[in-house]
Parts: sequence; C-alpha cells; structure tokens
Amino acid sequence: MRPTVDVAIIGAGPYGLSIAAHLSALGVPFRIFGNPMQTWLTQMPQGMRLKSEGFASTLYDPDSAFSLSKYCSQQGLPYADVGFPIPIETFASYGQEFQRRLVPELEDQLVVSLDRTASGFQLKLQDGDVVAARQVIVAVGISHFQYVPPVLSGLPEEFVTHSSAHHTYDHFRGREVTVIGGGSSAADVAAALVRADASAQIVARKPVFRFHEPPGPLPRPLTECLQSPMTGLGPGWRSLFCTSAPLVFHKMPQKLRLEIARRHLGPAAGWFVKSQLEGRIPFHLGLQLDQAKVENGRVHLQLVSVDGVTRTIQTDHVIAGTGYRVDLQRLKFLSPAVQSGIRSVENTPILSSNFESSIPGLFFVGAASANSLGPLARFAFGAGFTARRLSRRLAKSASRKLVRGVSMAGIEI
Repeated sequence: MRPTVDVAIIGAGPYGLSIAAHLSALGVPFRIFGNPMQTWLTQMPQGMRLKSEGFASTLYDPDSAFSLSKYCSQQGLPYADVGFPIPIETFASYGQEFQRRLVPELEDQLVVSLDRTASGFQLKLQDGDVVAARQVIVAVGISHFQYVPPVLSGLPEEFVTHSSAHHTYDHFRGREVTVIGGGSSAADVAAALVRADASAQIVARKPVFRFHEPPGPLPRPLTECLQSPMTGLGPGWRSLFCTSAPLVFHKMPQKLRLEIARRHLGPAAGWFVKSQLEGRIPFHLGLQLDQAKVENGRVHLQLVSVDGVTRTIQTDHVIAGTGYRVDLQRLKFLSPAVQSGIRSVENTPILSSNFESSIPGLFFVGAASANSLGPLARFAFGAGFTARRLSRRLAKSASRKLVRGVSMAGIEI
C-alpha cells in the first residue's frame, strides 16, 4: 500500500477533472481515478449535439485558461457561446485534452470498492492495487444511474436496452425500434436511429413532446433580458436563482428543495432535434406503458391512454430513453459499512453546503448532489461552482493538517 493521500477522486468526467484542476492549483495532494470522459464517449449517441449552450458546456480550471471556446479556436472547430449546438465528439475530445493538459495525474483505473478505515478510507482498484485516502470525492456523474421502467426491466437485453448501452446504431438498420421516453434522451436516440436507417417510433406518457425554443438573435433586447435572463441552465429567473444561489437553495426546507430539483427543467429535447424527427417518425403520446412481453421474437407493448383505452404495439427492440435517477444503492463499489453510514433522502445523499455527506470526509458531487445544492448540479455548468467551493474547503482542511503536523513536530509557527 502506498502512503495515504489527502484526497481521492472517483470519476474523470467534467466534475472530477474540474475539481482536480482546482486542487492541483491549490497544492492539495490528490489522486484521481477513472476513464476520462467515458460516459460521453461510449454512452451517448454518436452524432448527437449538446442541449446546453457553448458557454455552459465547458470544464473549469482556476484561471479559465482552457475553456471549450479556446479549444475550438485552437483546433479550428466551429463554436459560438449561444446558438450553435456543440457536437458531442467536440465536447468529449475537449474534455480529454483538458485532462492531458491540466490533470496529467489521472490514473486510468476504475475503483471497484470503497470502505472506511480508522484513519479515513480504503479504495481498491480494478488492478488489485489498494489506496488509502483521508478524504474521498465521488464524482461518478450519471453512469451508474440508468433508469429502466420496471415493466421493461425483466425482459432480456436482446429485446430491451437502456439508451446508455448504445453509442452507434448501425446494427439497428432495417429493424423496428420503439423508444420509450419524453425528453432529450429519447429524442437523441430516435434521431440516431433515423440516421442509421432504422424504423423508429417514440412512446411517451405526456400528451405533448416538448422541444426547447431556439435562441433568438444576439444581442437580446433589454426587455427580453429582464423578462427572461440567460443563464447556464437556460433562460428564466428560476434558472438564474439556481445558478446564482445554490447556497440559498441548500438552506431551503427539504421538501421544497426536493420539489424544485424534481420539477425544474423537466423533460425537453433540444430545438435542433425537432426537424430530424417531426414528420419522419410516429409519436405515440399520452400513453402509459402497462405491460411488455416477448412473443415469437418480437416485443409486445401494451399501452393505456388517459381515458383507459388499451392498444398494443409490436416492435423488434425497445430502447428506454428514460434518463437517469440517482440511487445510492446503484453504487456497488460502496461497501455495506459506507452505504449504511450515509444519511439519505429519496435514495440520494444528504449533503452539507460543502458537498460532505454524513460520513466525515466523504463528498458527493454532480447529479448526486442536486437534491442538496439544486438543479445546477445536474449539468456540466455546475462543475464550476462545485470545483471552486469544494477545492477551497479541502485546501483549508489540508492547511489545518499541515499546521497541526508542524506544531506537533515542535517547530514554532
């Protein structure tokens, strides 16, 4: 076992890498583990574009020295702060370059177990190495939290998969595929199926499939800015509150926080996907998925409308474009002792304003922190606030340890 490290970061997506860049600048010793930008590279449809605007789709270093805008300029790639949907391939390659330049310490290893010890935590890596850490940051993003409706979860993977199981869709060419879901995941999957020459259709519970409105011309009129200010989460005063006051959100009553986190920025697809789908695939809306079974090599979906009318759809394959739901029980690398020590609500960790769980020294960031710090944490844009606040907290902790260590050595300070 190597010497105990002050901070271990589990995850190498926008949050993990941004936090690591900040810790490095502050001189806080850390180790970071994970496959850089893996979710974006392997679990999103090839050819999709980000729903967030360019200025809100960056990673964060303390000096803002390597933004997405600067990367695109250096690489000769098209970019705009607003109005140009960023290709996922651009975002992923930018994140990898951010890692190479600003977080070269990354260890391309997965953490397979995390347990508590008398002095902190013990992490076991996939190669069998064991790491001791005083503090741990869980920055795994959404990769563990795929949600498949219970009615589908028991069917074989040959017939039902989650959207995260696919990056390319050429293997569906010529097949009939039904996508379940009413938001951006479902729309992006359906668009990828269309590009692959598959026969796609969407089934959703809501009576209307929402697409975001495209941004208007810049600069925006003053009256429009006042009525609906632009933020990293999109326009609107509620989004401005979420991006500007996460600490105020943290002080709100728990019931209200959960309601806001659940409802704000509900399912909606990017405006640029609309033309790829409308008039090209059927939408079956206002239908609840009631039963699903496989017969004669086909999936039979029984759907029920709001007025109780039942209909059946037959399809070759079903893809659950139903998004992600944070659930601590899905983090299988957490030992039973760690799982049982985390206070939670709705299967998400209850966190301090510094992202610390009820287990001292164990922090959760990204989507897992949304119920405590607000909807900002569900988006890459939230990595900026998170990295700044958490790195300062950990730097203070490291400074206190240094002061105590020097004092105990008998050196006057």
